[in-house]
Amino acid sequence: MHSIRTRFTLIAVCAIVVALSIATLLGVLSIKKLGESDADQMLHLMCTTGAMNLESYFTDVERSVETVATLVQDSFNVMPYEQLDSEVERARNLFGRVASNTNGVLTYYFRIDPQFSESVKGFWYVNQDGSGFKEHEVTDISQYNTDDTSSLVWFTVPKATGEGIWLPPYFTENLNARVISYNMPIYWNDQYIGVIGIEIEYETLKHEVENIRLFENGYAFILDEDSNVIYHPMMDSDLTYGEKLTVFDYQYLLEGENHIHYNYKGVDKEAVWNALSNGMKLYVTVPIAEINSGWKNLIIIITIASLVVLVIVSCFIMRYLNHITKPLRELTEAAKQVDSGNYDVSLEYNKNDEVGMLTRTFKQLVAHTKEHISFLNKQVYFDALTSVRNKGAYEIYIQKIQDKMDDPSIEPEFAIGVFDCDNLKHINDTYGHDKGDIYIKTASSLICKIYSRSPVFRIGGDEFAVILEDDDYLNREALLQQFRKARAEICEKAENDWNQVNVTMGLAVYDPENDTAVIDVARRADQCMYENKRIRKENNFSCTNPDSTTLKFSKTAK
Repeated sequence: MHSIRTRFTLIAVCAIVVALSIATLLGVLSIKKLGESDADQMLHLMCTTGAMNLESYFTDVERSVETVATLVQDSFNVMPYEQLDSEVERARNLFGRVASNTNGVLTYYFRIDPQFSESVKGFWYVNQDGSGFKEHEVTDISQYNTDDTSSLVWFTVPKATGEGIWLPPYFTENLNARVISYNMPIYWNDQYIGVIGIEIEYETLKHEVENIRLFENGYAFILDEDSNVIYHPMMDSDLTYGEKLTVFDYQYLLEGENHIHYNYKGVDKEAVWNALSNGMKLYVTVPIAEINSGWKNLIIIITIASLVVLVIVSCFIMRYLNHITKPLRELTEAAKQVDSGNYDVSLEYNKNDEVGMLTRTFKQLVAHTKEHISFLNKQVYFDALTSVRNKGAYEIYIQKIQDKMDDPSIEPEFAIGVFDCDNLKHINDTYGHDKGDIYIKTASSLICKIYSRSPVFRIGGDEFAVILEDDDYLNREALLQQFRKARAEICEKAENDWNQVNVTMGLAVYDPENDTAVIDVARRADQCMYENKRIRKENNFSCTNPDSTTLKFSKTAK
């Protein structure tokens, strides 16, 4: 039979190993998840920011062309044909002022169709050396068939489409440069006159994209909608302009349609893309190994540190356990019970020695632990602001429902409602986060009042969920009507924005024939909520506006 010291040593060391292993494993998993999540967020943020910068640039060009085109079109609508030359001169002066205030313009032009006028040709101004716009000799359009969109695209495509359009990069022989242009057609009495447009230099687009970088080997590139290369940092070495990037034929989606995983030249990569208004797609890509390197190094450090702590603590216990005497049997047994989750232990040893002090301290710790466990359960699974259950509780609850769905002997009936607080960001930004908290608590109070017999969860900053079962499930339509009525009453009485409850709801019912998981129902409820939000937004989020369609109660709607 082992001595008490040996047994206690084994128990203590094993307990430390188990606890430290679990803590290390949880830490590793948390770090891995957090590292991947942070990398994905940075990737999305970098792509979104880059796309916004490019869109801002493109929008500035579009706005300049549309401003000139609108003013010119208005004057041409009342222009006698004999005044064509003078109107073109007015457009020349106007366009010069607008183009000078637009960033990155290489050329601007207003060209007249030879079929409309053989004498008035329009103008073309170029700022090729950066010293200012100078008039350039115009292309002789009469040498081309203006109904053929395969040539002279800046003129023929707008004529064919009849609307403003971005053209993909093309080579201008007169300037020996690759450009991108936005063009708008001009009409006189429904007759095509010509085109107004701005060309920006391809190098400007290249410079903007080159500034988008993430990690050491991450970079950005642009493809057209058919995955043909518009710009790539490996152009001229591995790729050429217009070449199809075939790796995207074998991509697979990760999180949503714009987050992909692909392999390029033997390197696994993750990329996020955003569509641009001119039909191009901006990609930001990073090697997966580079994404993982940060959290993997941290995991190695944590593992080594855990082993060092384990060795130090084990040596300390083995060195000082010779001071422990027989009364530790009772204490050891009590520790076993506490370790198994039983905190109702009884310790009678109460002498004024080290073991007695340890026993009394242990009893106090057990009592405090019981209080802390009760407190932590409330802290972990309840939302501090609204006092409803939080996302962790929501995941546990839907897992219980999933277990019922997986049990062939049970036929569960339930529905999931998703609520979203409209305009929370506006309230936070305008009135402050304290008013935003009032707004959220008012919304939570309303939801809890209507669905008082169902569990209510706060699953996001401005998003709530409710799971309807039993009577609430059977009376779900009546409850929805009560919710609308109560929402309208609160909004009518509210004296300010933050006391209103502009809350949009989506509801989905479990369909055993089509739903294989609870997440299928939750996803449909979320989709319904966003559809309702769109409808309500069109009606300026009126509290009295209906926010329910047959989609909300369709069992099979996806």
